[in-house]
Amino acid sequence: MLYRATCAGLTLSLFLTACSQSATNTYTQPVNVTEKSSQPMVKTTSEEELIVDNPSQSFNEWLTEFKAYAITKGITPHVFDQSFQGITPDPDVVKADRSQPEFTRPVWEYLDTAVSKTRISNGNKKIQENKKLLDDIEQNYHIDQEVFIAIWGMESGYGGFTGNKNVIRSLATLAYEGRRSKFAKEQLIAALKILQNKDVEVKDMKGSWAGAMGQTQFIPTTYLALAVDFDGDGHRNIWTSIPDALASTANYLQTSGWQYKETWGHEVKLPKNFDYSQTDISTKKSVSEWINHSVTLINGQPIPNTEQNLQAAIILPAGANGPAFIVYRNFFAIMKYNNSTSYALAVSLLADNFKGKPGQIIHSWPTSDKPLSRTERKELQTLLDQQGFSAGHADGIIGANTRQAIRGFQKTIGVAADGYPSHNLLNQLRTK
Repeated sequence: MLYRATCAGLTLSLFLTACSQSATNTYTQPVNVTEKSSQPMVKTTSEEELIVDNPSQSFNEWLTEFKAYAITKGITPHVFDQSFQGITPDPDVVKADRSQPEFTRPVWEYLDTAVSKTRISNGNKKIQENKKLLDDIEQNYHIDQEVFIAIWGMESGYGGFTGNKNVIRSLATLAYEGRRSKFAKEQLIAALKILQNKDVEVKDMKGSWAGAMGQTQFIPTTYLALAVDFDGDGHRNIWTSIPDALASTANYLQTSGWQYKETWGHEVKLPKNFDYSQTDISTKKSVSEWINHSVTLINGQPIPNTEQNLQAAIILPAGANGPAFIVYRNFFAIMKYNNSTSYALAVSLLADNFKGKPGQIIHSWPTSDKPLSRTERKELQTLLDQQGFSAGHADGIIGANTRQAIRGFQKTIGVAADGYPSHNLLNQLRTK
């Protein structure tokens, strides 16, 4: 079979976190212990912002206005009416959009599921079954096939579950109920354009509650920008065409800056006097600089000379008591797919296993230190603010401001300033 690729040639639109979560929640939860997984297109919200008033107009009134707007964006009345036939708001979507889980899954439990023996075994089978296709995609996009296979496994269990929600209904619900109306309207127009292009039938446009679609979970704008017709049938089909789904993902990674045959990073060993305030995904230095700070591979061997000019960050997914990793631009490329260090680490380790590398973490996880609950995270933020360390609004989301505030407090009590929200840290704040 001839596989033909056609690039969309548009600017990349990143995933809404919930979109990628909805399918992967069947298998894993791509949310870091210390951060809210969020994409640039979506504003992080507090609990108060989650509570919205009932819309000021009926759904039918909103639909009439939206139809007029869609027509100005090039959607034909016929396509609109066909797509919205029988559509009503979905209460399950509203509930999912407003839900804020009290407890967060520990990163080590998440990785145990994400990089399980079953997922590795199933992935190796898929590689054997699709070897010619995978080689063709790799050669065409210069993306290591193991990484887009890993993403395929993470997002839908290798196509096993791609979502069962009507995408038009889900996005219409989100656009109507108001909390993310601007984002949802943009995605809804894009979804209607996909239907107008006849890439998929209305009945087959299924996905997550937040509008992510297909075997590797693209939102509609990302689909329009980066999905490709790799099987040459004249349609881009990420739902049932494995060639199109995987090539589209390779195209996404290529656009995100993936470097062919370059490693994502390594587990590393940090010296006793290491400045933990430098451990953050946003703090990048050359590998040679990190080497000058006595950072080595976990086995004590030096980081390879061939990597010394690369820009890298050091991350601590479970704080200073857990494993440390030095991560490079391929890791950052994966994070553009899902903005979570835990997700990127899972994809990287899974891909390593497909390459025949160990893909195992040597340093033990601090399993006795369970993540704070959402209520405890809000309390921690409130206490930090009260003691002069500005963590921002107490919303239970551990973002950059909260981590910086934690580091400030940690420095005053003489502990490693890793920015990690532990129970011990919370207890010390309570006694101040």
